[in-house]
Amino acid sequence: MSEALEARYFDGLSSRPQRARLAIAEARLQVTPLGDGAAAPFAVPLAGLRWPERTRHGGRLLALPGGASLQAQDVAQWDAWVAQQVGATESRVVRAQQSWRGVAVGLLLLWAAVGAMYQWGLPWAARGVTALVPHRVDALIGTRTLAQLDDTMLRPSALPVADQERLRRAFTRMVEAAHPEGAPPWNLQFRQGRDKALGPNALALPGGTIVLTDALVQLLPGDDDAVLGVLAHEFGHVRLRHTMRQLVQASAVGFAVSVAFGDFGTLIGTAPVLLATLGYSRDAEREADGESVRLMRAAGLSPRAMAGFFEAIERWRGTQPGGRAQGGSIGLAFATHPATAERIAFFKAAAE
Repeated sequence: MSEALEARYFDGLSSRPQRARLAIAEARLQVTPLGDGAAAPFAVPLAGLRWPERTRHGGRLLALPGGASLQAQDVAQWDAWVAQQVGATESRVVRAQQSWRGVAVGLLLLWAAVGAMYQWGLPWAARGVTALVPHRVDALIGTRTLAQLDDTMLRPSALPVADQERLRRAFTRMVEAAHPEGAPPWNLQFRQGRDKALGPNALALPGGTIVLTDALVQLLPGDDDAVLGVLAHEFGHVRLRHTMRQLVQASAVGFAVSVAFGDFGTLIGTAPVLLATLGYSRDAEREADGESVRLMRAAGLSPRAMAGFFEAIERWRGTQPGGRAQGGSIGLAFATHPATAERIAFFKAAAE
């Protein structure tokens, strides 16, 4: 019989504690309740017990079969007795919890893991989940989003119909030249902004709708090449489903559940609101710029036209209230895009 330890015993039927003496004998924990009216002694195999972890603060509670439990009277004495008599060893995690250095390292590793998940894991997962979303969902979200934009931010285009059709035909030829095997469906829409804040802008909606503002066409009068380069950029977002990918990332948890159960109603209902605040990642913008270069080359156009477009955008922004800090809420020229100087250099290099 080992050295004894006193503890509090709860029989699982009453909240009233009883004094008890603990000892180890023949690989069993011997529990002897003490005092008048105490319960009968009993033994429990050590192999079936999960001893509580040592912590800097707090008590020790050992669960027993049948709902009974033992509670330490003196925590330090309990820990010493368990270590000596039971031979329970502590894991590295338990030892680290007793050290502020270990806790600090754990917190740093946790934040690093969260950051890595946000920076790389979430975009990677979003690409996989987006592939599971039926294209009809993209189309439905795009239709609803355009309707909401028409109600709040946009109004019908004032561009002459002949100019609209000229740009639409030129862009059709550009897409067909770059994708002779067939391209994702797209639909070019012309609109005006309801106020001047929107300015020269373009955006791609889920399902293939590309919206081009009159102000962007008027930014460089007669320069169809630059306008086509902008449309090619937005087509890159359509082909790579960047907008849907951003929606997946913005509503990752709820959307994962929707995919698992085939219910996209919540996403469809909230997508127009989310799209008003989302911006593409810089990597997505660079991919779309690459698609713009590809389409322009296929159509025999110089990517240098896009460098001229961004230079014109910078001049326009300098004339707005607030100077270069001024920007629209949607579209190609704003949001989380790479620096304008970087993009100008990219298109100039592509032209060479």
